[in-house]
Amino acid sequence: MPASPWSPTVVVTICALEVYRVAHLRCPRLGIQAFVRALCDIHGVAPRPWLGAQFSVAFDAYLAIRAEVDSRVQVVLGRDAPHWRLKNACPCCLYKLEGEPVLKIPLMGTFDGNNSLSRFERRERVEIDEEGTCAPGPSKERLDDRVAPGDFYLSRGDVDMWKKDGMEEPMKSFSAGDGEEEEGGCNEGWQNMKEVVMSRAYGMYDETGFFPALCRHGFVLKVVEMVKSGELSKYPLSLTHHLLNVLGQVALGYDIGCKFGKLMFVHPALKELACDKNFRALVGAFHGHGHNRLCGIQNLMMYVEGVGLEALEGCESFFSKSNALASTTRYASRFHRQQAIATYLKHTDAFDTYHGLTTLLCNKYRRALEIKATYAALRETMRELGVESRAEFEQWRAKEKAHLLTLSKEPLQETLEMEYLQKLINLQDTEKRITALRGVELHIVPEPGTAAYTEAAKATRRLETQLRHAHELQMKSLAAVQDLEVRLEVVTRWVPEDERWSEVSEMVRRRRYQRALDHLQGLIISRMFELAKCNMSGTGYKLRKHIAKALQARSKAVKNAISKYNEVAQTMTPPRPTLTWEEVVEYAFLADFNLLREGREDIRGEPWAQPAGRAAMDQHYRLLRADEEIQRLNVEIRRLVTYMGDEASFLDVEEGRLREEGEEGLALQVRQLRMERARFTAIHMERLTKLSKEPGFTGDLVPGVSICRERHTHVVRVRRDNDVEMQAPSPPPPEEGPPADGEEEVESDDDDGELAEAFLTVVRITHDNALEAADS
Repeated sequence: MPASPWSPTVVVTICALEVYRVAHLRCPRLGIQAFVRALCDIHGVAPRPWLGAQFSVAFDAYLAIRAEVDSRVQVVLGRDAPHWRLKNACPCCLYKLEGEPVLKIPLMGTFDGNNSLSRFERRERVEIDEEGTCAPGPSKERLDDRVAPGDFYLSRGDVDMWKKDGMEEPMKSFSAGDGEEEEGGCNEGWQNMKEVVMSRAYGMYDETGFFPALCRHGFVLKVVEMVKSGELSKYPLSLTHHLLNVLGQVALGYDIGCKFGKLMFVHPALKELACDKNFRALVGAFHGHGHNRLCGIQNLMMYVEGVGLEALEGCESFFSKSNALASTTRYASRFHRQQAIATYLKHTDAFDTYHGLTTLLCNKYRRALEIKATYAALRETMRELGVESRAEFEQWRAKEKAHLLTLSKEPLQETLEMEYLQKLINLQDTEKRITALRGVELHIVPEPGTAAYTEAAKATRRLETQLRHAHELQMKSLAAVQDLEVRLEVVTRWVPEDERWSEVSEMVRRRRYQRALDHLQGLIISRMFELAKCNMSGTGYKLRKHIAKALQARSKAVKNAISKYNEVAQTMTPPRPTLTWEEVVEYAFLADFNLLREGREDIRGEPWAQPAGRAAMDQHYRLLRADEEIQRLNVEIRRLVTYMGDEASFLDVEEGRLREEGEEGLALQVRQLRMERARFTAIHMERLTKLSKEPGFTGDLVPGVSICRERHTHVVRVRRDNDVEMQAPSPPPPEEGPPADGEEEVESDDDDGELAEAFLTVVRITHDNALEAADS
């Protein structure tokens, strides 16, 4: 492969380019510079700075030719229709069969933003104006209109079209509707990439990250770029709009799915589509425990019917692998960054995600069987708790939700009463101050013009000013008290000796107690997330040290919050139980804190508030989700088995047809495509066969019949000249098959043929003279 189009002096062998391509995909941290230096070491020559640029040019040409070959193969296979890859991204999710059970949620996916794959924008040196403020210099990015291979990316134009009517604001600032659920606390307790935090990076980065959407098995559906911003609402909105239009009914998990779901159903351009497609926004299992209990009891995966045991947290594990691309894309051009990411996504889907697909399915199946094996233990627990039917657990959940709704927002009557009490206290304080000021005695010196007389006059004027201000405050406090008395219909003004005064004072103390508990809750949740990140595989040494220091500071804050909480708890009537450091650090979920709250009714005697009762209720829901998971897995396993057979047969027939037509080059490419996935077929069947022999397996490994007729081998494809046509066999296929007329013609291009001939010539010259060119 030459490094320049005319009179090349340096060439790179196809084998070397292929080795680098595969090695880089397996180890994304391997850059061109390191590989070129390794080639120099092998050839025994000194590294030269220009060799990296020449290798990059040859590598770009090599990838472009591979993309062109892949495009031609897709055309002859009839897979060049718009969104074909997306509609066939995952065989388990999208390869539907005839007669299979209908799933409540046909397709589940997840998306999230990641700022690790950010790219520096090349600018001139920083300019400093006359006032001494720094301003970024002009951009020196080279214009490059090349498009990355594949169709993984949504264009920036498709994303920016959702940047309307202020919808580009961060998701955390969004508030939809005016229902009781709006005060759940998720706005304050969970935050994504605030603009204040990310604003410093906007001047350095052009692309600040990427926002992928994955299916529940890890296959990449679509990706968008985050440009000079954090996670804005336009990124999930554009992806959701595209997926709903192409794939139909989809349920998507997002770390702030509770707010995103409300946004979808109030967005003027999306609410109708969301309703028609039965869209459902979910909160992943990990992030769901970071939301408050009221949000979790409605959106947590364990309580959502039809999701099975799916956690919808695949983005985090995906990012742990894709972050390795950062070292080779941070300073790349926009095209090279997209090219590297798109190539990596295609390789990951074909060789990592597909290879581990049956491992994932088998592990999910075994986990569901393990949960189902706990049914006997649940029955024993129900007997001990006096629960006659599992239907009571549904009633417990409804009671808990109703109780939490009473805690989410204080009743207006109570709020007014507490405000009235505070205004009465303020009025009393001003009256006491007026009395104190009137009791001040001033000794005026009778001799005018002396210094003592002047000081006494100043003191008199100061006292009169203070007394006037006190009277003004008294009038304001009295007006506020009178207004609240009218709103509360108070006939006789409260005094400290009244019973109502004492009751409202206790209510105020309880409010301070709950706020102290909220503050402690937030610190503990932050500590749990930091510990999880500190112990996460792939966390670097410096980041671990930084988190460790933050934990030390956090621990001091937690101890101070515990002390404050205990102090407030002792002022309650009766005194609330105090907490110790050892007890607090053992708390795992927000639900543990919510049960400590004291509401307008005592819930400590409720069965759903007891640890044993909550454990039994959670086990009940896990069993329900395990049944749904097994039903879904039985469908997905049979889809995969059918897909493997249909794909192999279809590609084998197409390969034979191309050889008969004399298209040996295309036949070879189809053969390579068939062998690419056929290498995993035996492994998949071995794993599934082993699973089928385990007790409790209720699936079926017998292939079914796919609804889509595209891969059925009885479909005859005829290629005339440069046009690709699909002819219907006899008898005609169902409606899902392609129509008999109206096929789109693929225009032939003489330049494509010349490019192919030139490429073959370059390959021959390269192999014949590679060693000689390297020496020169």
